[in-house]
Amino acid sequence: MDLKALIRDIPDFPKPGILFRDITTLLSDPAGLRYAIDTLATKVQAWQPEYIVGMESRGFIFGAALAYQMGVGFIPVRKPGKLPAAVHTVEYALEYGTDRLEIHQDAALPDSRILIVDDLIATGGTAAATAKLLQDIGCNLVGCAFVIELDDLDGRSRLPDVPIISLVHY
Repeated sequence: MDLKALIRDIPDFPKPGILFRDITTLLSDPAGLRYAIDTLATKVQAWQPEYIVGMESRGFIFGAALAYQMGVGFIPVRKPGKLPAAVHTVEYALEYGTDRLEIHQDAALPDSRILIVDDLIATGGTAAATAKLLQDIGCNLVGCAFVIELDDLDGRSRLPDVPIISLVHY
């Protein structure tokens, strides 16, 4: 299946000069969504994750569906102030300033086998921060999986030395 045909390009969003890769058209296509989740599951099955970690917010969509498909748990990583219990936090650099990500302290135990999943990897900042957060906890990061990878931005170079797969490359 040609997933690129199901991903809409929106020029100048969210600001001029940016070509936004919109996955809402993929999500609304039942066969395309099933194909994306099934293909991700097939490609990462050998890594034997115990948990899928998805980052806010589109990582929740693909991560939760993949966790269901694989019969493993799903753990959300959120922006500050969104999780109700005690959290682990990581701060990371943005183009102008910093941001933080949080995970519940009881969500991922040390030595848990974790797979990070998101809809897209661009510069890799969010995925790299999530990987650092999980490694600081003592988790075993078994890999990263993305639906879309923007190759020119080389985000994978910021990630730890783990297997990385992407279904679509631009």
